[in-house]
Amino acid sequence: MKRKLISAIGVAAMMVSIAACGGDSGDDSGGDTSADGFAGQTLTVWVMDGSSPDDWQAEVAAAFEKETGAKVEFEVQQWNGIQQKLTTALSEENPPDVFEIGNTQTPAYAKTGGLADLSDLKEEIGADWTEALNASSIYDGTQYAAPWYFANRVVLYNKQVWEEAGITETPTTRDQFYADLETIGEKTDAEPIYLPGQNWYYFVGLVVGEGGELVKQDGDKWVSNLDSPEVAAAAETYKKFQALSEAPKDKDEATPQQGEVFAEGNVGAFIGMGWEAGIAIEANPEIEEQIGYFTIPGPTAEQPEGVFLGGSNLAVAQGSEQQDLAKEFLKITLSDEFEGKLAATNGVIPNKESLQSNLSGNAAAEAAAPAAAFGGTTPLIAEWAAVENAPNPIKTYLTAVLNGKTPAEAAAQVEEEFNKRLSQE
Repeated sequence: MKRKLISAIGVAAMMVSIAACGGDSGDDSGGDTSADGFAGQTLTVWVMDGSSPDDWQAEVAAAFEKETGAKVEFEVQQWNGIQQKLTTALSEENPPDVFEIGNTQTPAYAKTGGLADLSDLKEEIGADWTEALNASSIYDGTQYAAPWYFANRVVLYNKQVWEEAGITETPTTRDQFYADLETIGEKTDAEPIYLPGQNWYYFVGLVVGEGGELVKQDGDKWVSNLDSPEVAAAAETYKKFQALSEAPKDKDEATPQQGEVFAEGNVGAFIGMGWEAGIAIEANPEIEEQIGYFTIPGPTAEQPEGVFLGGSNLAVAQGSEQQDLAKEFLKITLSDEFEGKLAATNGVIPNKESLQSNLSGNAAAEAAAPAAAFGGTTPLIAEWAAVENAPNPIKTYLTAVLNGKTPAEAAAQVEEEFNKRLSQE
C-alpha cells in the first residue's frame, strides 16, 4: 500500500507569519502534572490519512487517559491541501495541539514561529533517537518537533531474472551491484535496471552518501552547491547506473509508473519505495512471487548507500494552551511500546535503531532499515520549499548530465533558476 509521505511536497506559499498567537509558556496544568492532573481536558491531534491505524489510535488514547486523566481526539487530515490548512490553523486562536508534519516541511514552520520548543522533551525521552532521523526536527539549533516514522528507498528485483543470469546472492557493495546488473544485461534479454533520468530522490540519497549538500551559504543567503565535487560524484554514479537502463532521461519514476514497467517481467531491478511493489502486483498479480528486496548497496558492505529519508515528525503548536498536556501525549506516543507497534503494523522505520526488530517479517522494511542511519533529506532550510516546484531544477540538472554535459556544465545551466528560488523571488 502506498505510503503518502508529505515530506517531499513543496510549501512555497507557506511562509506567512504564524507566530502571533503563540503563548509564553503553554502551561495549562494549574501546577498539577501528575496522573489525573489533566482530568477533564481534551487534546486535539491531527494525523494524516494512512499514518496511524484506528486500533493503534485507540490504544494510545486509552493509555493517555489512564496516565493523565485527559482524553485525546484524533482528527484525520487529507493530504490534498494540508499545507494551507495547517498554516491557517496555526495562525488562529485554537490550533490543533499536536499535529503530524512532513520532515522536510518542519524547518519552514519552525521559522515562522508556529512550533513550540521541545528541547526539554528531547532531553527526557530522545537520547537514543536516530540522529539522521531527528535532524529534520531541529531548526537553528532548537528542537521544534519529534521524529515519528520514516521510509526510504530499496532495490526491488525480479528473482527469476536474477536466477536466469546465474546470480545466487544479492549484492552488498555498489561495485558488486553494478557488476550483477551488467551480468543480467549480458546473459538475459531483460533490461538490467529501470532507472529514469529524473528519479531525483535516489540522487539526493547519492549526494548524502558522498557527504555533500545541495546548497551552501553565501553571506546571509543560501545558494546552489550543485557545482561541488560531492554532488558531481553523485551525478557520475547516477549516470553510470542509468546507462544500463532504457528508461527515458527526461522523465521521473512516476512517468510512467516504474512499478508498472517492472510488472511486465522484463526488468531486473528498480530503485523505489517498498510499497511500489503493490503497483507492480496490481498491474500483474503473477509477478508477486518474483519480487525481492535488498538494501541499496553502498561503497562497502558495512556502509549502505545514502538514502533520502521521507517521513513525518510530531509537533506541538506554539499557540496551543495545552503544551504540557501535549508533551505528555508525545511521551506516550513515542514510547517504545507505541513506536514499535506503529513500525510493526505499517512497516515504517521507527525513530530508534533499537526498535527495528519490530520490522521482522516485512521484507521491504527489513531491506530499508539498515540504510536509515546513513540517510538524509533535502536541505533543512525554510527557503528550500520553492526549489521543488515544477520544473524542478535538480531534475533539469540530472537530464543535462545524462545527455552529455559535465556535472559542472549542468550545474551552471540551472544555477540562476536554482538561486532565484532559494531567494524566493
